[in-house]
Amino acid sequence: MVIRLFCAAGMSTSLLVAKMQEAAKEKGKDAEIAAFPISELERMIDGTDVALLGPQVGFQLAKAKSICEPKGVPVDIIPMSDYGMCNGMNVLKFAYKLAKNK
Repeated sequence: MVIRLFCAAGMSTSLLVAKMQEAAKEKGKDAEIAAFPISELERMIDGTDVALLGPQVGFQLAKAKSICEPKGVPVDIIPMSDYGMCNGMNVLKFAYKLAKNK
């Protein structure tokens, strides 16, 4: 599963990515997880299974959907509490739930 996180600069989510990778390893999930600036969304969406937006760029959800949905990629905003607490396990579960519902 390829999970891409998009935020303001691609740096604020790097800690969350690390926590998600730990959670994936713990659960025995094969997941490729990386963070990018929201400006890279269009360029990075091919080959992506799930796109997650950081809460700080949540206002761009409609634009993200217009890019992701035609390619069959589910996209949503990471819940603020999980983002703020860097809860990698919850965000990983959120990503898998989105992928299952597509």
